[in-house]
Amino acid sequence: MLSVFVQAFKTPDLRKKLLFTLAIMALYRVGSHIPSPGVNYPNLQACLKNNEQNGLLDLVNLFSGGALLSLSVFAMGIMPYITASIIIQLMRVVIPRFEDLHREGQAGKAKMTQYTRYLTIGLGVLQSVTIIYMARSGQLLQGCAPSKPIIPDESALNYLIMMITMTAGTGLIMWLAELITENGIGNGMSLLIFTGIVANMPAHLQSIGASGGVWKVLVIIALVALITLAIVFVEQAQRRIPVQYAKRMVGRRMIGGSTTYIPMKINMSGVIPVIFAASLLAMPQMISRFGKPTAGWVKWINDNFQHDSLLYLICYALLVLGFAFFYTQITFNPEEIADNMKKYGGFIPGIRAGAPTADYLHYVISRITTAGAIYLVVVAMVPIVALIPLKVTQMPFGGTTLLIMVGVGLQTVQQIDAQLQQHHYEGFLK
Repeated sequence: MLSVFVQAFKTPDLRKKLLFTLAIMALYRVGSHIPSPGVNYPNLQACLKNNEQNGLLDLVNLFSGGALLSLSVFAMGIMPYITASIIIQLMRVVIPRFEDLHREGQAGKAKMTQYTRYLTIGLGVLQSVTIIYMARSGQLLQGCAPSKPIIPDESALNYLIMMITMTAGTGLIMWLAELITENGIGNGMSLLIFTGIVANMPAHLQSIGASGGVWKVLVIIALVALITLAIVFVEQAQRRIPVQYAKRMVGRRMIGGSTTYIPMKINMSGVIPVIFAASLLAMPQMISRFGKPTAGWVKWINDNFQHDSLLYLICYALLVLGFAFFYTQITFNPEEIADNMKKYGGFIPGIRAGAPTADYLHYVISRITTAGAIYLVVVAMVPIVALIPLKVTQMPFGGTTLLIMVGVGLQTVQQIDAQLQQHHYEGFLK
């Protein structure tokens, strides 16, 4: 992997793309440390020292690189963009118009991207209002002194300025992610999430080392190394279904007759099922903060929805399994692939074109998804179960973070390697 980056920096245009990507990532980190207007930064830092875990907010804060709990201009991070992208994809199942746009090619894709941007801004407004309300009411950060409020100015104008600033920050992050995708290396959205996660890792390890000793840090690093090897092995694995194309005449030319394959990854749903499951299970903890601590339902949630509780682990595993099948069915359409193959004269050896091909693809994807869902459950559960004996409350290397870090790293290296091979072939042609 290191040799790929070294070779990339020796190639002028790749070096320019890499430096551009690193500059955008650095700008993203700078914005994560700029507090929003109207926030009393010294009081905020005092609250952060006494703060406890916040359930769903911990997940969002992790993806934003700590910007959420710091109430910075990038407080919401890339999460509104991710949520909007997922909602637009799910709309294909509910609204036929979105499915028609998906089939229109590049023009339809541009239109769906435009809808995603509008929805991102709308979600940014809603989430910024929620964050400001929670910061004002004390639900965002625990242990804050009443005499030292985070937002001293409680005027409507100040809240409006904070909302506009945070929403504009979300729009700027969305633009930066698209700049990386168009002019840099890799997927911009994934790289910004990767940047936010990696930025907090040293602080988490330092905190664990200070409270539990160096041996806990070494055990966690060894566990992460083993899980990373397993993730790399599974993410690279794929089932290749052979496809043959019949020869046909187009004008005076004979085309077709080639043999290719349909690559099917074991984990086709990526990290989305783990994010969905963690978000849903964190919602009860977040809602319980609005109730009285002495209430029975609040005590039941606090007792049964902790990371080390049996009910939490069972629900987590079931949700990951369910979302893995659900998301794969949305993103992979056997009928559409079978129709495209039939249109261009392609067929799977031994399988008739049309409906039999779609049934065969559905059968194969069901078996592959079963293995991929079990793999996701194992990756998501192993860090939680392994850290329980260590009594580590902070989860710096959960299944979600490891999947994102390794997946983004593999994807970026593959893109760099593909462009290096292209330059290698150009050298031969010259």
